[in-house]
Amino acid sequence: MTNSDPASKSYLYENIAADITHQIYAGVLVSGDKLPSLRTIHQHYKVSISTALQAYYLLESKSLIRSVPQSGYYVSYKLQNMALPNQSRPSLSLSNADTSNIVSNVYDSISTDHIMLSLGVPSAELLPLPKLNKALSHALHTLPAHGSGYEHVLGNPKLRRQIARLSANWGGKLTENDILTTAGCTGAMFQAMVALTQKGDTIAVESPVYFGILQLALSLGLKVLELPTHPETGIELEALKTALQKNKIKLCLFISNFSNPMGGTMPAEHKREAVRLLAHHDVPLIENDLYGDLYFGAGRPVNCKTYDESGLVLLCSSVSKTLAPGYRVGWLTPGKFTEQIRRVKFATAISSTTLTQEAVADFLEKGRYESHLKKLRNTLSSNSLHYREAIRKYFPEGTKISRPKGGFMLWVELNPKINTAELYDQTIKRKVSFAPGRMFTLQNQYNNCLRLSYGLPWTPQLNNAIKTIGNLIH
Repeated sequence: MTNSDPASKSYLYENIAADITHQIYAGVLVSGDKLPSLRTIHQHYKVSISTALQAYYLLESKSLIRSVPQSGYYVSYKLQNMALPNQSRPSLSLSNADTSNIVSNVYDSISTDHIMLSLGVPSAELLPLPKLNKALSHALHTLPAHGSGYEHVLGNPKLRRQIARLSANWGGKLTENDILTTAGCTGAMFQAMVALTQKGDTIAVESPVYFGILQLALSLGLKVLELPTHPETGIELEALKTALQKNKIKLCLFISNFSNPMGGTMPAEHKREAVRLLAHHDVPLIENDLYGDLYFGAGRPVNCKTYDESGLVLLCSSVSKTLAPGYRVGWLTPGKFTEQIRRVKFATAISSTTLTQEAVADFLEKGRYESHLKKLRNTLSSNSLHYREAIRKYFPEGTKISRPKGGFMLWVELNPKINTAELYDQTIKRKVSFAPGRMFTLQNQYNNCLRLSYGLPWTPQLNNAIKTIGNLIH
């Protein structure tokens, strides 16, 4: 590739920006430090001055650096002095307390005139809706019977081919025959859980964990074992090892990249070891990879599925968090359980939605997805910094906050005296919504925690919303 190639130029400036971002987050470059001149960047990376300038423009858009006329570029981002939330220490006894009343309370409060920091979806303003509308219209006019017929039980072949192609980004070697489409990621997890469990079985999950997983488990009559989890590195491997030895676990269900709600990512070596442990005990893993494409660094993290040689890892994902929540286009890799899950899908859904599958397949096939993801990742990365700074400014001293390297969830730990379910009742009166921590467990814990979504564009109104929460905590 040459620097005149637009794809090469894009790749180069983003990687230069990623290198500098890493140095800033690691504390190698601190606020006030002068950055190398454009000419130095040009010489060091062997790129054009315009490419070097694009890298600095990108860093400016993320509020990491600032330009000083006649002087150059300087680091403007200050490392947060707020501690990480504590590693979770759930009881290792089985639990099945129902939290649906808290979940219902939050979701019944959804309103267009509220600032919804509780919703785990990106704002419509961040999505390529005009292009998606064109893809949907094209599908309507080109599909047989205008898309009114059933799809094959495995799903749209073109969509499955595109998903298989994208799997190379995380080291996957999938083909379209390894993939089955579903109604979103929840539909994928549901079909896998129905196929692999029976009422009374035990599943192991991280803690805290996305409340939708807990609701699925309860609806199927499953027992839930919550495992200790670190806010940056995910599941504690020793706890997983002990749980597999001492409990009859039917399956595990992990969000290995940018987990919801903590935002942690299992390091590659942890993923490899987790897959090895599970294979040794012949325990399947349902891996939720909803957020893997929303990384802030130079490259996408691998999955547990990357290291799967036995077909025990069932990877579930969708475009609900990156492209179109309402399209309900998801998928899973059934692995060695293809026939069981195929039967479940046929019995519960027959086929996936024809029109939206074709529209997403067309969007992916034309290369629009990667372009959209670059913009979305830049926006979310910048948002995370704005949110963290506002929390530092407005929340009480001693507040702890996660440091996700992707996705769009922040986990906040407050003074133990604060009950965030009660706090929610106060903030919703002021038209500000967040997700209380008690939603993400079946045990009596995380009452002083909350989850904020930074999937909304940063505005003065959002700044005031976070200030409102902080004032009420004070």
